Amino acid sequence: MTAAPTKEDVVQILQEENEIADSVKLAEMRGWDHLKLVGLLKSLEADGRTTSTTSKREGWKLTAEGEEYSENGSPEVQVFNFIKGKGTVSKEQLDAALADVAKIGVGVAIKNRLVILDKATKSFSALCETVFDEVQVDLRALNSLPKEKIDALKKRKLVAQTNTTAFHVVKTDMFGLAAGKIGEFTSEMLHAGAWQQHEFKSFNFSNASGAKSMGGALHPLMKVRTEIRNIMLHMGFEEMPTNQWVESSFWNFDTLYQPQQHPARDSHDTFFIGTPSRAQNLPDAYLQDVKQMHEVGGQGSTGWRYDWSEDEARKNILRTHTTAVSSRVLHRIAQDYKTTGVFKARKCFSIDRVFRNESLDATHLAEFHQVEGFVADKNLGLGHLIGVLREFFLRLGVTGLKFKPAYNPYTEPSMEIFGYHPLLKKTVELGNSGVFRPEMLLPMGLPEDVTVIAWGIGLERTAARMYSIRAVRELFSHEQDVADTRKRAVSWLKRADEQ
Repeated sequence: MTAAPTKEDVVQILQEENEIADSVKLAEMRGWDHLKLVGLLKSLEADGRTTSTTSKREGWKLTAEGEEYSENGSPEVQVFNFIKGKGTVSKEQLDAALADVAKIGVGVAIKNRLVILDKATKSFSALCETVFDEVQVDLRALNSLPKEKIDALKKRKLVAQTNTTAFHVVKTDMFGLAAGKIGEFTSEMLHAGAWQQHEFKSFNFSNASGAKSMGGALHPLMKVRTEIRNIMLHMGFEEMPTNQWVESSFWNFDTLYQPQQHPARDSHDTFFIGTPSRAQNLPDAYLQDVKQMHEVGGQGSTGWRYDWSEDEARKNILRTHTTAVSSRVLHRIAQDYKTTGVFKARKCFSIDRVFRNESLDATHLAEFHQVEGFVADKNLGLGHLIGVLREFFLRLGVTGLKFKPAYNPYTEPSMEIFGYHPLLKKTVELGNSGVFRPEMLLPMGLPEDVTVIAWGIGLERTAARMYSIRAVRELFSHEQDVADTRKRAVSWLKRADEQ
């Protein structure tokens, strides 16, 4: 475990050696956290006591998966060792003992001829006496590996590239153990009374342009969130509870009639929870109805025709969309109908965070907000959906809506939504929509003549369009000019009014 340096430690080194030639090497030698050391060095520089120059260092570090395999061995060797110790092992025994490691390692172990699968008995056995775990050795010797081995580990996502900034620090004429004004007031100073021995910096309440600070400001994203929420409430929608970020795969995928082999459910798109890894208290009767619909269908549907796994459905994840919330609410509506025998039409919406295991770019974030709405009533169709969408986007300042057929696992028909952007002066994609499939609604217990129309848009993308921000991640940048975004919003509204 790395230690935390103190300012006194750094000052002492500078007093004795007059400089710190390389902050990275110093942190490694002393066992210090380099980021905390950099914070202290910048504090000294802000006091005018030192100056520094920087240099970039590229290197490699183990990912969380790489750390695990460095300690316990590669997946294929873990699989081999388990099978070797048992003689013969069934797939169920292997999965129960090694879980995800078995899923990753068994294929590689077979490919490398470490183990063999007997197709008649469906059991595994070892093909050799001992195995040298080259992957584990390479992970432990990461900093001395040649490029081809680094590339092999990188391909397996066991290592990741790092970029570190090293600091070369020298003293100035103002240097001294207690020299200069300080900007930090700590609890230690307060308890010991040491604050009385220091002179503190004055706070600067002006920005770089010399304008006085007028206090805080609402974030542009929160302004758009509030505006959309008010639009939905004025249209007669009720807000759904969305405070459950950790969701089971059952509610997030299976209840939406999304097959368990769908690529969106794998680790490349989803964040899986380690502890607790399995969901409890799933409604048993509903679970069995969902299982039947997936396997054999019903009410005219043939289902997906595969062996549905309850174990897969119980995996906990960070929810990938707020449609999981809609599924829960629709299930409650169905339970009310079963109890009272009376179906009541509902209009519901939600705005909250969702999580996707995606690479960050101009239009994608790993954590973002989704706006979702649905209308549940008898005999609804695409015409009703288009009418609701036109009204919603018109109130948001978007005109000229166009629709394009699309595919979603849980809506049929499905439509992508496009609209005219008054600042870009072109048609852009706005969101997705469709009619929930009967295979999703019937297991809940809703009446057969009830249809649910639904749509969803990304809050960040909508805000970026309204404020003419090129990349959604700029919304969260410390460099974002709040005053400038306010001008952009006014421009949006003026141009929208002209359409």
